[in-house]
Amino acid sequence: MSIIVENLCFSYKKGTPFEKKVLHDISLTVEDGEFLALIGPTQSGKTTLAQHFNALLIPHCGRVMVNEADTQDPNTDLVALRLQVGYVFQNPDYQLFAPTVGEDIAFGPLNQKLPRTVINDRVSEAMKIVNLVPEIFLNRDIYALSGGQKRRVAIAGVLACQPQIMILDDITAGLDPRGRDEILAVIRRLHREQNITIILISNSMDEAAEMADRIIVMNQGQITLEGKARAIFSHLDLLRSIGLELPESMNLVQQLQERGLAISSVPLNLDETIDLIAGSFRKGQGTT
Repeated sequence: MSIIVENLCFSYKKGTPFEKKVLHDISLTVEDGEFLALIGPTQSGKTTLAQHFNALLIPHCGRVMVNEADTQDPNTDLVALRLQVGYVFQNPDYQLFAPTVGEDIAFGPLNQKLPRTVINDRVSEAMKIVNLVPEIFLNRDIYALSGGQKRRVAIAGVLACQPQIMILDDITAGLDPRGRDEILAVIRRLHREQNITIILISNSMDEAAEMADRIIVMNQGQITLEGKARAIFSHLDLLRSIGLELPESMNLVQQLQERGLAISSVPLNLDETIDLIAGSFRKGQGTT
C-alpha cells in the first residue's frame, strides 16, 4: 500500500485575512513496507503533511493518492481509508477516551462491526504486541497509566484495526529514556514482524538516524532534503542552518575529526561510532 503526493499545497484559515500557507508544492511517494522519517524544525509543516496521508486534512491544491484512492474524490470511503492508515497522536490524551484500556483498544474494531470474539482476539493480540499484559492491563483505568503506557495503549488501539500504514507523531516526546526505548522497540518490532509501513514524525535526529530507511527533511513547508539516512547526515551545515540538532554520535565524531582523528564515514548510532573510532586507532590514525 503506497501513498503518492503530487504538488500538494495547504493553508490554514484559507480565504480569511488570517490565511497562512503551510505547505508549498509538495511531491513525494511513500513506498509499501518502508520506514520513513519526517523531520524538521518546529512549524516546518511535517505534521500538517502527515495529516493529509489519512485524510485528516484535504489538499487545497494538488492531490494525495492512498492505494490509488484520491482523498479529494467524493466517492472515496474516508472511514475505510483511515482504518488502513492509522494515526497515533503526539499527546495520547487526544486519542484515549474510554474508561479502561480494553474498552479503548476495542473502540475501532467495534466500529468495524466485527464479531465480539474477533474483537476480543484483536484487543488481546494488540496488547501483547505493545507489551501490555492483558491479565494486568485489560481493565486498568486509563488515567492510572504512565505516559509511556498511554502511548502504548494508543498504538494498540490503532493496531487493533489492522492498518497497513501507521503514522506516529512525535510519540516519544516527554518520555524518560527508558520509556523512549520501550516505545521505539515496539515500533521496530511492528515494522519488522508485522510488515507495517511506518511514517515517523520526529524532532529527534537520533531517532531518525537509528530507525528510518529513508528521511525527508522539511523546512518552511517545503522538502529540503530527501534520501537515505547516511546521505542526509552528510549535509551537516545545511541541517544546522535550519535549526536541527545533529545526532550525538555525529557531534562526537565531528569533534574528534577537528582534533585530527581520521573518520570518513557517517555513523548512524553509538555502536557504529565506537567501531569507527576503534578502527581509526587500530590503523594508527588517531592523535592525542
